[in-house]
Amino acid sequence: MNITLLVDNQDSWLIPFVKKIQNKLSRVHNVNFAISLDQIRKGDLAFFLACQTIVSPEILKLNKHNLVVHESDLPNGRGWSPMTWQILEGKNEITVSLFEARDRVDSGPIYLQDRIILDGHELVDELRQKQGNVTIGLVMKYVESYPKIIGRTQHGCPTYYPRRRPKDSELDVNKSIKDQFNLFRVVDNQRYPAFFRYCNHKYVLTIDKEESRNDK
Repeated sequence: MNITLLVDNQDSWLIPFVKKIQNKLSRVHNVNFAISLDQIRKGDLAFFLACQTIVSPEILKLNKHNLVVHESDLPNGRGWSPMTWQILEGKNEITVSLFEARDRVDSGPIYLQDRIILDGHELVDELRQKQGNVTIGLVMKYVESYPKIIGRTQHGCPTYYPRRRPKDSELDVNKSIKDQFNLFRVVDNQRYPAFFRYCNHKYVLTIDKEESRNDK
């Protein structure tokens, strides 16, 4: 098959995982790694794995199927950064859905789902590792099952998450670290670090995990 993998954000943490998908699929299929919508070729399958651009109907017509991986139990949690929002809600079990792209955001039929199970201590790099591995698994399973795989229509009243901004990493100086630990878990120390404001100044905090060591 002719398969396109799209990542139109060149700073995306997901790129190494998409490269792994490319390497696996290239053993059997013709794989195009696209970094912009104008690089999508006519073919069989297109996976929009890190796409910040609105995809037009004309682009969707280039391939027989256009697939998206989204970290929520659709139709709940459509929109932006669903895994981050759910962690902030205190969830430690995240459903991940692979579905068909449609004109309306995150509304297409669902083909596959998997789960990310969290222990509640993971920081952003660990969260991304789990998310990336599940993404690889869903894409590979879909391709291996195609064309026999059948999607199911989404049912229920959808809910939506808004886009997260750097300002969403602001801490409340009147709350404890424990009360805000989930926010610490999802911040990125370089791109959108945790911060707080006090005495007319902004203070930036970073967080890293020191793994336990057995001293001899």
